[in-house]
Amino acid sequence: MNSKEIKTIYIIAICGTGMASLAGLLQKAGYTVTGSDANVYPPMSTLLENAGIAIKPGYRKENITGDIDLVVVGNAVSKDNEEVVAVQEAGIPYISMPQALSRFFLEGRKSLVVTGTHGKTTTSSLLSWVFEACGQNPGFMVGGWLKNFDTNHKLPGGDWFITEGDEYDTAFFDKGPKFLHYRPYAAILTSIEFDHADIYRDLDHIKESFRKFMEIIDPKGFLLVEYSDKNTKDVINHAQCEVETYGFSDEADWQVAGYSFDDGHGRFTLNHKGTAVGEFYLPMIGRHNILNCAAVTALALKCGLSADAVAKGLKEFKGVKRRQEVVGEKNGVTVIDDFAHHPTAIHLTLEGVKDAWPGHRIWAVFEPRSATSRRKTFEESLPDSFQLADRTIIADLFAPEKLKEEERLDPRQVVDSIKAKGREAWFFPSVNQIIDFIVENQKPGDVVMIMSSGGFDGIHKKLLDRL
Repeated sequence: MNSKEIKTIYIIAICGTGMASLAGLLQKAGYTVTGSDANVYPPMSTLLENAGIAIKPGYRKENITGDIDLVVVGNAVSKDNEEVVAVQEAGIPYISMPQALSRFFLEGRKSLVVTGTHGKTTTSSLLSWVFEACGQNPGFMVGGWLKNFDTNHKLPGGDWFITEGDEYDTAFFDKGPKFLHYRPYAAILTSIEFDHADIYRDLDHIKESFRKFMEIIDPKGFLLVEYSDKNTKDVINHAQCEVETYGFSDEADWQVAGYSFDDGHGRFTLNHKGTAVGEFYLPMIGRHNILNCAAVTALALKCGLSADAVAKGLKEFKGVKRRQEVVGEKNGVTVIDDFAHHPTAIHLTLEGVKDAWPGHRIWAVFEPRSATSRRKTFEESLPDSFQLADRTIIADLFAPEKLKEEERLDPRQVVDSIKAKGREAWFFPSVNQIIDFIVENQKPGDVVMIMSSGGFDGIHKKLLDRL
């Protein structure tokens, strides 16, 4: 069945971040979209409800009806899922989320993909807004909530489509990484580190996926890669396109110079092969975000946008929810929410907070929630990532029963290691205990950075209510 014959699309596991975004794109493109999920909760459930997309709670074979033309299967479900079995028995065509994105929105367009272990969401969000501010009317699908658009996806009105290129696997019938479906014309590669210990054996295994991605970038396009990351150097020779670097080094093709921060904002000068391109301002904190902005600026300029228009777009960027997002301030205590869950991301996040709030006492509150952070994988490296915090609190693992006991991170051991390095740290198993301790020991001027890849039991609002 070709795309023109398809009218009704059913999405299994519709409430995932990528799946809900795809559902919104498909509905805006004129398809009738429905779906199901075992976990129906905000913000994705709200996005779908506001779009008028019906969600069926739970997976039931009765949901698979004869009027469905195509099924999109999320990577959260297995081959023995009740609805998957019903789809196969009924002979209904099914594809993965990345395949659907490629088929319905990337074909015939110039696909811009942001990939790497760190910074994908912020960089792809910046890129989407800059292209919008420059009048390009791009389509995009990003893993975070863009405040400028008040959504995480947009139907394209022109030639460009921007995607956050995830190295996680695609579906039960396709164990390759999602980004191999995204037809990149041009790409940004921010970094490569070991992550996703639930599906990758080691760093070399991850590099294999990135090498495959390098090979599919359009030879007429280009790749921008962060200069200082040593692991990217092991994969970029597989690219058949033009490759340029960006970074703080004088040897980078796109060199960041004269960067500074003031009152939560940054600025930097960008040079291209020794020639000044311009000065750029960003309403964000963190040295890593300077790099993200440099990559976006370089890509936009190489795509023909003007430096003045790009500078204006960067200045107007409102940020991404859950990326160093100030959620409130009470009695002189600032509470910030961030998605960081990898040791490097934790360190970079705390570095940015220290730059933005010099002289303030910084609390780091961390929930081991992601598939990797709950494992022992980073038990030895996690303590170093909290060294910039004045006080660190580690919560208990989210859903520890999903892992064998010998595979689980020991948060008490992480706390002991932080203390052994001369920093203050505590373990509290519950959110209420964490809040009680902060409220009893806070003082005006404190900055509380809360880091989790999930909701963390609503700790942000509960803490603000108590302060």
